[in-house]
Order: sequence, then C-alpha cells, then structure tokens
Amino acid sequence: FVLVLVLVSVLWIPVVQASQGGQLFIYIQSISTYLQPPVSIIFLMGCFWRRTNEKGAFWGLTVGLTVGCIRMLLDFIYPAPPCYEEDNRPVVLKYVHYLYFSVLLSFITLAVVVGVSLATEEPTPEQISRLTWFTRFDPVKPKEQVFPVEQSIEARQPESSSTKGGSSISSVQTQSRFLSVLYWLCGMERQREEQRNDSPSPPELNVCSLDEKPRLRHLVNANLIICLSVTVFIIGYWA
Repeated sequence: FVLVLVLVSVLWIPVVQASQGGQLFIYIQSISTYLQPPVSIIFLMGCFWRRTNEKGAFWGLTVGLTVGCIRMLLDFIYPAPPCYEEDNRPVVLKYVHYLYFSVLLSFITLAVVVGVSLATEEPTPEQISRLTWFTRFDPVKPKEQVFPVEQSIEARQPESSSTKGGSSISSVQTQSRFLSVLYWLCGMERQREEQRNDSPSPPELNVCSLDEKPRLRHLVNANLIICLSVTVFIIGYWA
C-alpha cells in the first residue's frame, strides 16, 4: 500500500507542475481551501448550534464538497496563463482568488446546513446530550441494556444436500479469506462465531467526565495561549 502511494505521488508531480505555476505550497493551500471549509463548518455547527441535525450536516457537506471539487477541476482544466498572455479563464477563476473562494464556500455550506436543519426535524435532547458546547455538562443518564436471549436451533439438512457440501464449503472458505483480507486492509478485527455467540458482558460504569483539576486546567490554558501567541507571531513575521 505504501509503495502504491509513493507511485501515485511520483505520477502526480506533472499535475503539480502544471497547476499554480509549479509552486507546491500554493498548490497545497489551494487544494485545502477547496475541501476543508465544508468539513470545518460542519464541525463548528455541530459543536455550537444545537439545532444542527444529521440531514443538515449531510447536505451541507455534500453541497460544499461538490462546489469545491468543481472549482478544483476548473483549476486543472484552465491553468493560470503567464503574465504576458491574455487571461481567458472563466470569471470565477479569473477574478476570485482561492482564498476568497474558501470564504464563499464556507458561507454556502453554512447556508445549506442552516436551511436544511430548520426545514427538518429538530434533534431530541437525548441525541445532543454532552455532545455540544452548551450541553457538555449535562448529567449522565444511565441506560438500561436489554440483553437478547438467543436460542440455538439446529436445522437438519436432507441427505440430497450432501452432494453439494464440497462446493459450499469451498465457497465459504473463499469468502472467509476475502473478508479476512478486507478486514486486514481496513485495520479491523473480525469477530469469530464463538465470540458472537457468547453472552454479552455486563455493562460497565461510564467513567468519562469533563471535570478536571484546577491546576491542570490552568496549565492547559496557559499552553494554549503560548501556542496561539507563537503562531500569530510566526504568521505576522513572515507575512
């Protein structure tokens, strides 16, 4: 997999050279402004607006990424001409810089999220409890777990099915190997049938909490201020 990524990176060099005048930093920033604003808006709206629901987030992300991909494809199709040539690109490429386009894309995503969320059902208090900024200190309500009782039923197969036993076993083994490889590529662990049939373990007490010691809280806030100050200084110094 790593070798495939290296090969794709090498083959992508001509695309970088043909885009944004061959400047790698500008190319990375332009691609980021086409794809990152919708994700950032969805995250911020989910944290700070309790009215945001699943449909609003889905359609906002879909519309935002679609608009961003269209702008990215237009950049690939119509590269910027040299200084001594006439610029015949579309208006959205000629007069709208990619940084300004990121702001415009953020407002488009924001409008879609707000419109769809207001037009659809509101999330219930249980769905947003301890998941937004304003509900992060809601009390934890214990959930009652109902364990289903599974009854094992032994099905008897007729004698005529014994002739097809070899082919069915081979197909099951092939499918099992394929699923094992697929789970391995995705970094997942496949549960065995014995683990699935075992009775579920008793529920454990939730130990998650947002409460922290005052000393650690002040230390984290101080480090945050230091990091932000260093970032602002670096941006201002090399601007």
